[in-house]
Amino acid sequence: MKAPAAAIHCFRRLVLALALFLAVTPAFTRPEEERREVQRHGYVFEKWVRDTFFGGYIQPDYTQKWDIPKEINKNHGGLPCNMKAIKYGTPVDMGDALRQFHVDEPFILIIAFWQQEGDKKRIVNIVAPTVTPKLYRSLWEPVTLEDLKRLDAVVKDRKLGYREARAAAQKIKSAPPFTRAIITVNPKIDEKSQRRLQCSLSFRNVFKHLAPQADPKPQEMPQLFGVSAPGPFLSPPRNLERPTAGGKP
Repeated sequence: MKAPAAAIHCFRRLVLALALFLAVTPAFTRPEEERREVQRHGYVFEKWVRDTFFGGYIQPDYTQKWDIPKEINKNHGGLPCNMKAIKYGTPVDMGDALRQFHVDEPFILIIAFWQQEGDKKRIVNIVAPTVTPKLYRSLWEPVTLEDLKRLDAVVKDRKLGYREARAAAQKIKSAPPFTRAIITVNPKIDEKSQRRLQCSLSFRNVFKHLAPQADPKPQEMPQLFGVSAPGPFLSPPRNLERPTAGGKP
């Protein structure tokens, strides 16, 4: 009888351990689940755009140059497209500065601006300007490729501690020619491993230079290519700590 009793005892301990594991696991996974939920607005908008206008196209490579390659855009100008979902009134992150400086073909920049309404986000404005190389380059003037490379080298100089690199990069971006450009350069430097040079365009300059005919005010029913945007969707306010990265978001 000892063997069955021992087996029962072991079984009970196994059940108890499993119950404890199931009870504790959600507490550990919740932050990542919340992170995905908070970031969901970009995914929801991009999926709507892909499904509605581009046949459900999915990027085979997340790092590819365009969200929608020109060969996929058969009905809306035949140009490549990039998509952004941005909080209303805040700068639009354009991505890697050097890559953006080298853009040499026209593209459509699809931007959805959203506002928080409780635990939901609602798209309140959409613009989709065609950006020509000439127009895009004018936003950089008088910054040159050499200027960008010099700043990029400082940002990525591993001989400098992150505080030194951040201070040096900030000093460069806070002086001409960068202060005279319409595009803002954003050094992203932290105490871990992040060393990037991004760029952004202010909300005001998006409408002033890229979409001067568009109304920047929130809209009741914003549209893209004549189709109304999806309604409010679940996406709680962002409440995650973000490391200071030397430059505005």
